[in-house]
Amino acid sequence: MATPVLDDLKKHFHRAWWGLLLRGLLALVVGILVLVRPLESVAAFALVIAFWSIFSGVVDVVNGIEVKPMKHWWVIVLSGVVSVAFGIAALYYYPALSLAFAVLWVAWWLMVTGVLGIYAAVMQRSLGVQWGWTMAFGVLSVIAGGFALVAPPVTLAALMGVIAAFSIVGGIALVVGAFKIRSLVHH
Repeated sequence: MATPVLDDLKKHFHRAWWGLLLRGLLALVVGILVLVRPLESVAAFALVIAFWSIFSGVVDVVNGIEVKPMKHWWVIVLSGVVSVAFGIAALYYYPALSLAFAVLWVAWWLMVTGVLGIYAAVMQRSLGVQWGWTMAFGVLSVIAGGFALVAPPVTLAALMGVIAAFSIVGGIALVVGAFKIRSLVHH
């Protein structure tokens, strides 16, 4: 005997499973395009960074103005103005500025997480906990961050590979999930 809640879920998923399917297929297409057309993908990635910065900055400016009665509201507006300025500069100096930003972001992320990993390993060692793998991954992350700064083209290639892999794996998961939901609704 079906419950009203189960009936509502079935009705909702009956209408929505195709949305998951479309998102999955789009993710698969994006992942495959990144692998097949790497140079165009890097150029598109640079545009996404620039446009996202402008969009995010405009949203921050509007949000800062809306919370004007709040103390230090101007910090939000200033953050938005900086984002918009970066986005405009990234379009003007396309694609160099956006791609340099992506490489630096990845490099700093690797180095900071590596240093934090090394610190965590030292703390684990002082507590008498297994620390070897944490230290190894921390050191490896710091080395990878340094390499990312020294070899920007390799960093961009790796970044695009990660984007492609996540897109393909996520797309497959969404497509499989959509068909599983569809089969559950029909049973």
